[in-house]
Amino acid sequence: MHAKIGQLTLENVFLGEALAKADLFGISRGSLYYEPRPVCEDDLRLMRRIDELHMDYPFADSRMMKGLLLREGLTDGRLHVATCMKRMGIQALYRRPNTSKLAPGHKVYPYLLRKLTVTRPNRVWAMDITYIPMARGFVYLVAVLDWFSRKVLAWRLSTTLEAEPCVETLKEAMRRQGKPGIMNADQGNQFTSIDFIKVLKDADIQISMDGKGAWRDNVFVELL
Repeated sequence: MHAKIGQLTLENVFLGEALAKADLFGISRGSLYYEPRPVCEDDLRLMRRIDELHMDYPFADSRMMKGLLLREGLTDGRLHVATCMKRMGIQALYRRPNTSKLAPGHKVYPYLLRKLTVTRPNRVWAMDITYIPMARGFVYLVAVLDWFSRKVLAWRLSTTLEAEPCVETLKEAMRRQGKPGIMNADQGNQFTSIDFIKVLKDADIQISMDGKGAWRDNVFVELL
Protein backbone atom coordinates (compact mmCIF):
# COMPACT_ATOMS: atom_id res chain seq x y z
CA MET A 1 0.00 0.00 0.00
CA HIS A 2 2.77 2.45 0.93
CA ALA A 3 4.61 1.64 -2.30
CA LYS A 4 1.50 2.41 -4.35
CA ILE A 5 0.92 5.68 -2.54
CA GLY A 6 4.56 6.65 -3.01
CA GLN A 7 4.44 5.80 -6.69
CA LEU A 8 1.23 7.74 -7.21
CA THR A 9 2.67 10.77 -5.43
CA LEU A 10 5.82 10.61 -7.54
CA GLU A 11 3.79 10.40 -10.74
CA ASN A 12 1.80 13.44 -9.64
CA VAL A 13 5.03 15.33 -8.99
CA PHE A 14 6.32 14.51 -12.49
CA LEU A 15 2.98 15.55 -14.00
CA GLY A 16 3.02 18.81 -12.07
CA GLU A 17 6.54 19.55 -13.23
CA ALA A 18 5.61 18.77 -16.85
CA LEU A 19 2.58 21.07 -16.74
CA ALA A 20 4.61 23.85 -15.14
CA LYS A 21 7.27 23.58 -17.86
CA ALA A 22 4.57 23.57 -20.55
CA ASP A 23 3.19 26.83 -19.14
CA LEU A 24 6.69 28.29 -18.91
CA PHE A 25 7.54 27.59 -22.55
CA GLY A 26 4.09 28.47 -23.87
CA ILE A 27 3.26 24.89 -24.90
CA SER A 28 -0.36 23.73 -24.84
CA ARG A 29 -1.08 21.40 -21.94
CA GLY A 30 -3.23 19.36 -24.30
CA SER A 31 -0.15 18.49 -26.37
CA LEU A 32 1.35 16.56 -23.45
CA TYR A 33 0.76 12.85 -23.64
CA TYR A 34 2.06 9.58 -22.28
CA GLU A 35 2.51 6.25 -24.02
CA PRO A 36 -0.48 4.04 -23.15
CA ARG A 37 0.11 0.77 -21.36
CA PRO A 38 -0.56 -2.39 -23.43
CA VAL A 39 -3.83 -4.17 -22.80
CA CYS A 40 -3.39 -7.26 -20.62
CA GLU A 41 -4.15 -10.74 -21.97
CA ASP A 42 -7.24 -11.17 -19.78
CA ASP A 43 -8.75 -7.94 -21.09
CA LEU A 44 -7.94 -8.89 -24.69
CA ARG A 45 -9.83 -12.16 -24.26
CA LEU A 46 -12.73 -10.32 -22.63
CA MET A 47 -12.82 -7.70 -25.40
CA ARG A 48 -12.81 -10.37 -28.10
CA ARG A 49 -15.81 -12.06 -26.46
CA ILE A 50 -17.59 -8.71 -26.05
CA ASP A 51 -17.06 -8.07 -29.76
CA GLU A 52 -18.52 -11.47 -30.66
CA LEU A 53 -21.55 -10.91 -28.42
CA HIS A 54 -22.01 -7.40 -29.85
CA MET A 55 -22.43 -8.93 -33.32
CA ASP A 56 -25.25 -11.15 -31.98
CA TYR A 57 -26.74 -8.57 -29.61
CA PRO A 58 -25.98 -5.12 -31.13
CA PHE A 59 -28.57 -3.53 -28.81
CA ALA A 60 -26.77 -4.71 -25.64
CA ASP A 61 -25.43 -1.95 -23.39
CA SER A 62 -22.78 -2.54 -20.72
CA ARG A 63 -25.37 -3.76 -18.18
CA MET A 64 -26.86 -6.30 -20.56
CA MET A 65 -23.40 -7.28 -21.81
CA LYS A 66 -22.34 -8.01 -18.24
CA GLY A 67 -25.36 -10.33 -17.91
CA LEU A 68 -24.48 -12.14 -21.14
CA LEU A 69 -20.90 -12.62 -19.94
CA LEU A 70 -22.10 -13.80 -16.53
CA ARG A 71 -24.09 -16.58 -18.21
CA GLU A 72 -20.77 -17.82 -19.59
CA GLY A 73 -19.10 -17.73 -16.17
CA LEU A 74 -17.29 -14.41 -16.70
CA THR A 75 -17.76 -12.29 -13.57
CA ASP A 76 -16.27 -8.97 -14.69
CA GLY A 77 -18.04 -5.93 -13.22
CA ARG A 78 -20.25 -3.65 -15.30
CA LEU A 79 -17.83 -0.70 -15.08
CA HIS A 80 -14.98 -2.89 -16.35
CA VAL A 81 -17.19 -4.14 -19.19
CA ALA A 82 -18.20 -0.54 -19.99
CA THR A 83 -14.52 0.51 -20.04
CA CYS A 84 -13.67 -2.30 -22.48
CA MET A 85 -16.61 -1.38 -24.72
CA LYS A 86 -15.53 2.26 -24.72
CA ARG A 87 -11.95 1.28 -25.57
CA MET A 88 -13.22 -0.68 -28.57
CA GLY A 89 -15.62 2.06 -29.67
CA ILE A 90 -18.62 -0.29 -29.18
CA GLN A 91 -22.00 1.19 -28.27
CA ALA A 92 -25.46 -0.30 -28.03
CA LEU A 93 -27.28 0.43 -31.29
CA TYR A 94 -30.41 2.19 -30.11
CA ARG A 95 -31.53 5.75 -29.67
CA ARG A 96 -30.68 7.13 -26.23
CA PRO A 97 -31.46 10.64 -24.94
CA ASN A 98 -28.63 13.07 -24.28
CA THR A 99 -25.73 10.62 -24.61
CA SER A 100 -23.63 12.22 -27.39
CA LYS A 101 -21.08 14.54 -25.87
CA LEU A 102 -19.36 16.85 -28.33
CA ALA A 103 -15.83 18.10 -28.00
CA PRO A 104 -15.67 21.79 -26.97
CA GLY A 105 -15.98 24.07 -29.97
CA HIS A 106 -17.12 21.34 -32.35
CA LYS A 107 -20.22 22.13 -34.42
CA VAL A 108 -22.98 19.65 -35.23
CA TYR A 109 -24.53 19.84 -38.70
CA PRO A 110 -28.11 18.80 -39.58
CA TYR A 111 -28.99 15.42 -41.07
CA LEU A 112 -29.64 15.96 -44.80
CA LEU A 113 -30.50 12.46 -46.04
CA ARG A 114 -34.04 12.04 -44.68
CA LYS A 115 -36.38 11.40 -47.64
CA LEU A 116 -33.49 12.08 -50.05
CA THR A 117 -33.50 9.88 -53.16
CA VAL A 118 -29.97 8.95 -54.21
CA THR A 119 -29.94 8.13 -57.95
CA ARG A 120 -26.27 8.28 -58.91
CA PRO A 121 -22.75 7.68 -57.57
CA ASN A 122 -20.99 10.53 -55.74
CA ARG A 123 -24.32 12.05 -54.67
CA VAL A 124 -23.82 10.91 -51.06
CA TRP A 125 -20.85 9.37 -49.28
CA ALA A 126 -20.98 7.93 -45.79
CA MET A 127 -18.13 7.44 -43.34
CA ASP A 128 -17.65 5.58 -40.07
CA ILE A 129 -14.99 4.09 -37.83
CA THR A 130 -15.24 0.73 -36.08
CA TYR A 131 -13.25 -1.66 -33.89
CA ILE A 132 -11.64 -4.84 -35.28
CA PRO A 133 -10.16 -7.52 -32.96
CA MET A 134 -6.76 -8.97 -33.86
CA ALA A 135 -4.85 -12.02 -32.64
CA ARG A 136 -3.08 -9.70 -30.20
CA GLY A 137 -4.77 -6.39 -29.52
CA PHE A 138 -7.14 -4.51 -31.80
CA VAL A 139 -7.24 -1.82 -34.49
CA TYR A 140 -9.80 0.61 -35.84
CA LEU A 141 -11.11 0.55 -39.40
CA VAL A 142 -12.27 3.79 -40.98
CA ALA A 143 -14.10 3.53 -44.30
CA VAL A 144 -15.79 5.77 -46.88
CA LEU A 145 -18.75 4.26 -48.73
CA ASP A 146 -20.87 5.47 -51.66
CA TRP A 147 -24.58 5.34 -50.74
CA PHE A 148 -25.70 4.60 -54.31
CA SER A 149 -23.28 1.82 -55.28
CA ARG A 150 -22.48 0.62 -51.70
CA LYS A 151 -18.86 0.57 -52.88
CA VAL A 152 -16.06 1.15 -50.38
CA LEU A 153 -14.13 4.07 -51.85
CA ALA A 154 -11.24 4.15 -49.37
CA TRP A 155 -10.36 2.61 -46.04
CA ARG A 156 -7.57 2.74 -43.47
CA LEU A 157 -6.51 0.94 -40.31
CA SER A 158 -5.45 2.87 -37.23
CA THR A 159 -4.48 2.18 -33.63
CA THR A 160 -6.19 5.35 -32.34
CA LEU A 161 -9.56 7.10 -32.57
CA GLU A 162 -8.00 10.39 -33.59
CA ALA A 163 -9.17 12.53 -36.49
CA GLU A 164 -6.06 12.22 -38.69
CA PRO A 165 -6.79 8.71 -40.11
CA CYS A 166 -10.31 9.87 -40.98
CA VAL A 167 -8.98 12.97 -42.73
CA GLU A 168 -6.44 10.95 -44.72
CA THR A 169 -9.05 8.35 -45.72
CA LEU A 170 -11.40 11.08 -46.92
CA LYS A 171 -8.61 12.71 -48.96
CA GLU A 172 -7.71 9.35 -50.50
CA ALA A 173 -11.33 8.74 -51.55
CA MET A 174 -11.48 12.20 -53.12
CA ARG A 175 -8.23 11.61 -55.03
CA ARG A 176 -9.65 8.40 -56.46
CA GLN A 177 -13.31 9.28 -57.02
CA GLY A 178 -13.64 13.06 -57.15
CA LYS A 179 -15.96 14.42 -54.48
CA PRO A 180 -19.50 13.80 -53.23
CA GLY A 181 -22.34 16.25 -53.07
CA ILE A 182 -22.96 15.31 -49.43
CA MET A 183 -20.77 13.62 -46.83
CA ASN A 184 -22.63 11.94 -43.96
CA ALA A 185 -21.05 10.76 -40.71
CA ASP A 186 -21.94 10.51 -37.03
CA GLN A 187 -21.26 13.13 -34.37
CA GLY A 188 -18.01 11.53 -33.22
CA ASN A 189 -15.12 13.84 -32.37
CA GLN A 190 -13.23 12.67 -35.45
CA PHE A 191 -15.96 13.85 -37.83
CA THR A 192 -16.72 17.11 -36.04
CA SER A 193 -13.03 18.01 -35.76
CA ILE A 194 -11.74 21.24 -37.29
CA ASP A 195 -9.38 19.40 -39.67
CA PHE A 196 -12.07 17.04 -41.00
CA ILE A 197 -14.66 19.78 -41.50
CA LYS A 198 -12.09 22.01 -43.23
CA VAL A 199 -11.46 19.39 -45.93
CA LEU A 200 -15.20 19.22 -46.65
CA LYS A 201 -15.70 22.97 -46.67
CA ASP A 202 -12.64 23.61 -48.86
CA ALA A 203 -14.10 21.17 -51.42
CA ASP A 204 -17.57 22.74 -51.15
CA ILE A 205 -19.13 19.46 -49.92
CA GLN A 206 -22.39 19.59 -47.96
CA ILE A 207 -22.04 18.20 -44.43
CA SER A 208 -24.62 15.86 -42.94
CA MET A 209 -24.51 14.28 -39.47
CA ASP A 210 -26.59 11.54 -37.86
CA GLY A 211 -28.89 12.31 -34.97
CA LYS A 212 -27.69 11.51 -31.45
CA GLY A 213 -27.47 7.73 -31.09
CA ALA A 214 -29.35 7.31 -34.41
CA TRP A 215 -27.25 4.60 -36.03
CA ARG A 216 -29.98 4.01 -38.65
CA ASP A 217 -29.23 7.43 -40.13
CA ASN A 218 -25.96 5.96 -41.42
CA VAL A 219 -27.32 2.44 -41.84
CA PHE A 220 -25.36 1.35 -44.94
CA VAL A 221 -21.91 2.01 -43.52
CA GLU A 222 -23.06 0.68 -40.11
CA LEU A 223 -24.00 -2.60 -41.81
CA LEU A 224 -20.63 -2.68 -43.55
